[in-house]
Amino acid sequence: MTQTKAGIRIENLHLSFGETKVLEGIDMVIEPGEFFAFLGPSGSGKSTLLRAIAGFGPTPRGRILIGDRDIVNLPPWKRNVGMVFQSYALWPHMSVRRNVAFGLEERRMPTSKIAPKVEAALETVGLLHLADRMPGQLSGGQQQRVALARTIAIEPQVLLLDEPLSNLDAALRVQMRRELLALQRKLGLTTIFVTHDQEEANTTSDRMAVLDMGVIQQIGTPQQLYDHPVNSFVAGFLGTANVLDGAFDGAHFVTKAGQRLPVTARSDKATRIVLRPQNIRIASSGDGVSGTVRHREFLGSQIRYLIDTPDGQMIVDTLHATGQPPYGEGATVVLSIDSQSAALLED
Repeated sequence: MTQTKAGIRIENLHLSFGETKVLEGIDMVIEPGEFFAFLGPSGSGKSTLLRAIAGFGPTPRGRILIGDRDIVNLPPWKRNVGMVFQSYALWPHMSVRRNVAFGLEERRMPTSKIAPKVEAALETVGLLHLADRMPGQLSGGQQQRVALARTIAIEPQVLLLDEPLSNLDAALRVQMRRELLALQRKLGLTTIFVTHDQEEANTTSDRMAVLDMGVIQQIGTPQQLYDHPVNSFVAGFLGTANVLDGAFDGAHFVTKAGQRLPVTARSDKATRIVLRPQNIRIASSGDGVSGTVRHREFLGSQIRYLIDTPDGQMIVDTLHATGQPPYGEGATVVLSIDSQSAALLED
């Protein structure tokens, strides 16, 4: 199967439901063939943005270009995008083969051309041997692959995935996200994946946009956003973060409690510092921030500590080593910071 790669450009997009603003000033560029994620909590606008690209819902203000064509005022069936829904939306009374053929039939494609396209799509997702089964006879992962086959059969320029893994159990989600990425790489399709699960976004996307309250907070690779968040929301949403208030004095970040933390980052306007739990070392003595172990959790490969410090409670993760006793609750400890890993924020 061959698809034509096309990039997406969104310019100053606004969308409201009545008086309620849902998307405000969305600007982004998604490169041809890129696997791009919209990540954010419930109500952040990520699914609404995806549906605006697909052509569902009210017409937004602004521009959405696929390639060089502005699609904002086009109906969904003229946009040449394919969408896989959270529920898969399969026809229960139709066989797998008929489900995959449905979109081609709706496009009035000659019958002689439909069969080879259906077989090619099912072969791509590894389900040709189940072509004559009904959806109710398939597992959740197989149903998802049928929905994907139905979408790629129409050879869209852009593939839209609206939380397609949320109905699967944890183990199957891990398997299916790998299959999704492998399929995307094989086809080279420009793909947008909506999720509220940071692990799914981190493991699949080339880049992602973090949204909150209908506004893009930051765009970048998963590692860029994790290591260099632009604000407290992104820092807290992408993994566990200790965020301390204070000010930068040119060489140190001075917390409100007067702790002087050496940092390599520079920002004269910084009012907060982000410390990831795995970048804080814990010891029974030495130089650093003093604290008391309030709580301890065994997480298998890690031990997570909740430490009371002069600047409030901090979370510290250490690797679990067999035979090495953990610190007990109430123990006095000293925390030292990896200065290269700290990020400074101005919000």
